[in-house]
Amino acid sequence: MTAPRPADNLYLPHLMIVDAIRDETPDIRTIRLRFCDEAVGKSFSWQSGQFGIFGVFGEGECPFCIANPPTRPGAIEFTFKLAGRVTRALRDLDVGDQMGFRGPYGRPFPIQEKFRGRHLVFIGGGIGIAPVRTVYLECLDRRAEFGEITILNAARTVADLPFAAESAELAARKDVRLILAVDPGGQTPEWSGRVGLAPAILKELAPPAAGAVAVVCGPPVMIKFTLPVLSELEFPAENVYTTLENRMKCGVGKCGRCNVGREYVCKDGPVFTAVQLRGLPNDF
Repeated sequence: MTAPRPADNLYLPHLMIVDAIRDETPDIRTIRLRFCDEAVGKSFSWQSGQFGIFGVFGEGECPFCIANPPTRPGAIEFTFKLAGRVTRALRDLDVGDQMGFRGPYGRPFPIQEKFRGRHLVFIGGGIGIAPVRTVYLECLDRRAEFGEITILNAARTVADLPFAAESAELAARKDVRLILAVDPGGQTPEWSGRVGLAPAILKELAPPAAGAVAVVCGPPVMIKFTLPVLSELEFPAENVYTTLENRMKCGVGKCGRCNVGREYVCKDGPVFTAVQLRGLPNDF
């Protein structure tokens, strides 16, 4: 079970210490945190796809997925892109600084219930690869429980592709198929990966849909054009998952700003199937 929040206060964050900082791209950074209370850190648990609220005291909070899978406990990681006041404050943090964390929140990916024994296809675009990465890292840590694993990591340019060192490790593995891609014009002379938009490259790859599950996350426009490709490839809509992290707000569905149609993303998501997305407004 997850350790209770301090004093059982829904809004009181755990006190965390910045343990490590890793730049993924010029504007994407991963921060590793450890709990100031070691007992809480040892008892804390979560599931892939759940998120937390990460805050800089005096500046505010932002929701991000917990970026390390539960198969790698002992600390909490999150990956974010420079976008506004709070993310600027997060980038100003140094190792040893303190910050706040609330969570975990939300509905996770049903890895145990729906993914085991199946082939897995992961499609991530830009910063959207972060929540996808959480899932495929857990599945790779439990490799014997799954079939073939395909990962498509796409970005605007070569410089915008995060997790470069980790991608090199994945590329060297024999039990996973990794495809790196950049938009037309985003390649360098040395680039040896694919060039094209993620939906088009997915269509070319044409991973078999039989016995497979797909996970896709990226900008809304990327999700919008990738879902029809998966449908064309005959992936059943109930076997296609995404996460609407861009709509997460307070974490507990109290502020109402995560509302999309009848759903509250903080409580009913952020993980949804393509079937569930059909019931949401087109501007999700």
